[in-house]
Amino acid sequence: MKKYVKLAIAAALLALSIYLFVVGQIGWGVVTMLLLPLPIFLYFRNEYILLTMWEMRKQNMEGAAKWLSKITDPEGQLVRKQMGYYHFMTGAMQVQHNIAGSEKHMRKALEYGLSFAHDRAMAKLNLAAGAMSRGKKQEAQKWLAESKAEDKQNMLTEHIKTLEQQLKKMNVGRNAQNPHMRQRGRYF
Repeated sequence: MKKYVKLAIAAALLALSIYLFVVGQIGWGVVTMLLLPLPIFLYFRNEYILLTMWEMRKQNMEGAAKWLSKITDPEGQLVRKQMGYYHFMTGAMQVQHNIAGSEKHMRKALEYGLSFAHDRAMAKLNLAAGAMSRGKKQEAQKWLAESKAEDKQNMLTEHIKTLEQQLKKMNVGRNAQNPHMRQRGRYF
């Protein structure tokens, strides 16, 4: 459902409740006033985003993908903050199969903005992993440092340490040689 339709429903409920109070149907007026916060809440917190988060929390990625696929027009259905979480969750689902697509969605999620520091840290950690997979060590170090700074609650400490260890083992450069290999002389 489009986000402006939800506001129209809220306005219609407000008008109906005022009408019911004027006519003398106080009970039904109170009922419609109690229903009024629901479409306003769903304007700021999309129902499909909430259901996707619920499924992701239960580690049910198939269910989360099903609910996320119901968002057919993100710009028309979601407000700016929700767009960030839409891209964040889409990137989180693609990280296993398509790291480049995941990286694109994580960048968009950071552009739109994420409310929680641990979500920003996770997005930056995924960007660091993507940079490592492309062989860009300096970019990976930058994203890893930013992720470590955002992780104030130490929720991603193990993941960060694992990536740091992998980063130390990573050789960079076109002419990187194995240091354990015997050096060749000029004539042999």
